Amino acid sequence: MSEATRDEFVTQIDAFPGREPVTIDLGRSAPFGWWPAIVIALVAFIDRVEFNLVAGALPAIQDHFDFGDTLAGAIPTAAAVAGVVLLLPAGRLADTGRRTAIVGVVVLAWAAVSVMSGIATSFALFFISRILLGAAGQLYNPPASSLLADYYPGASRGKAYGLERAGYYMGLPVGVALGGVLAEAVGWRSVFFIVAVPGVLVALLVFTVREPLRGLGDSIDRLRGGSASAADHGTVSLANRGSVVREARELLDIKALRGVIASLSLLYLGLGGLFYWLPTLLERTEGLDYDAAAGLAGGVGGTGIVIGIILGSRIGDRGHGVKSAWRLRTALGFLVLGAVALTGVVLLPGLPVRLTLIAVCCVGFAGAIPNLTAASADVVPASRRGLGFALLQFLMTLGGAAGPLLVGITSDAVGSLRLAMLVLLPPLFVTLVVLKRTTRWYDDDARRALAG
Repeated sequence: MSEATRDEFVTQIDAFPGREPVTIDLGRSAPFGWWPAIVIALVAFIDRVEFNLVAGALPAIQDHFDFGDTLAGAIPTAAAVAGVVLLLPAGRLADTGRRTAIVGVVVLAWAAVSVMSGIATSFALFFISRILLGAAGQLYNPPASSLLADYYPGASRGKAYGLERAGYYMGLPVGVALGGVLAEAVGWRSVFFIVAVPGVLVALLVFTVREPLRGLGDSIDRLRGGSASAADHGTVSLANRGSVVREARELLDIKALRGVIASLSLLYLGLGGLFYWLPTLLERTEGLDYDAAAGLAGGVGGTGIVIGIILGSRIGDRGHGVKSAWRLRTALGFLVLGAVALTGVVLLPGLPVRLTLIAVCCVGFAGAIPNLTAASADVVPASRRGLGFALLQFLMTLGGAAGPLLVGITSDAVGSLRLAMLVLLPPLFVTLVVLKRTTRWYDDDARRALAG
C-alpha cells in the first residue's frame, strides 16, 4: 500500500470522554489495539477459575461437610440465580456509568468472597459465600461486553469476543483442574485463598483501560463505509429512558436477539451440566483418582477451547458483512460438531474415546459462542448494549444454572451419573433448530442497529 493510500485511512475521531480527538488508522482491524480485549479476557478467566474451583475440589468438600449430589448441584445453581437478580440493574448501570470502574470493583469483590469461601466453618456459610460470588460474578459481563463493542468495529468484533470467551472457557477447565490438584496437595480451603491473589492483580489491570465513548465501534464502521464523517461522531444519547423492565421488553422485540438469547440459554444448560460434573463422571466411569480426572478434563478441554476460539473467531470475522448472517451460520456449523461429540462423550465408554470426544466437543462449542456473542452486539443499538448484554446474560445464566442441578437430581434418582448426563442432550439439539430460524432475521436487525 502506498503512503498516499495509507493516508486516506488516517483520520481523527472523538474516542474518550473529556479528551482531545485521537488519530486512528481505519485500515487497521483494531484501531485502538488489543489491550482492552486482553484485559477483559483475563477478567473472564479469573471469574471462571474461581467459580469452578468447587467442581475440582468437590469430593473433598463433600467429604468435609457430608452432603449429596443434589446439594452439590445446587451450589452453582443458587449462585447463578442470585446473580441474575442483579443483572438487569447492572445492565442499566453499564449504559450510564463508567464501565471500567464497575468491572474493576467487581473483580476486587470476587477476591474478597473467595477468601470467605475458604474460611467457612459450616456448609451453610460455604453455600452463602458461593451465592455472593455468583451475585458479584454476573455483574462484570454487561459493562465488559459493552466496552468491547465500543473498542472494536464489526470486522474485528468476533476476535475481541473470541478472546473474552477464550478466557471464560479456559477458566472452566483450569478452575476444575486447579481445584482438584490443590485440594489434594494443600487442602480444599487453601484453594480459595490462593486464587484471591491473581484476582486482585487482574482488578488493577482493569484500571489501565480507558473508558471509550459509547457507539465508538459503530462510528468507525460508518466511517469505513463512507456514511459519516469524523465530525458526525458524538456521544450516544442516554436520555428518555423508561423502566428497566420496559426497555428489556423492547429489546426482546429484536427477533435476532431473541433467537441468539434462546440459543445461548439452551447451550449453556448443556455446558453448565457438562463442565460441572465431567471430572466426577471420569472418576466414576473410568476408575481415575479425582485429581487425575480433573487434570485430564482440564487439559483436554482447554486444548479444544483454544482451537475452537481461533477457528471460530477467524472464520466468523472473515465473512462478516460479506455473506448473509455469516456469524450465525458459522456458529451453527460449530454447534453441530459440539452436539454430536457431546453425545459420544456420554454414550461411548473408554477413556481414550471420551477424552478425544471431549476435545472435539470443546472445539465445537468454543467456535460457536464468540460468534453468537458478537452477533448479539451487532443487532443491539450502542446506547442499549449494556442492558442488551445484561438481558442475554440473565437468561443465559438461568439456562446454565439449571444444568448442574438437573444432572444432580437425576443422578440421585436413577443412581447413575452417566445416565443422568443424558438429560443434557435434548436442549443442545433444540438449539440447532432455534439458531437456524434466527438466520433469517439477523441481517435486517444488524442494519437497523448500526443506523442507531
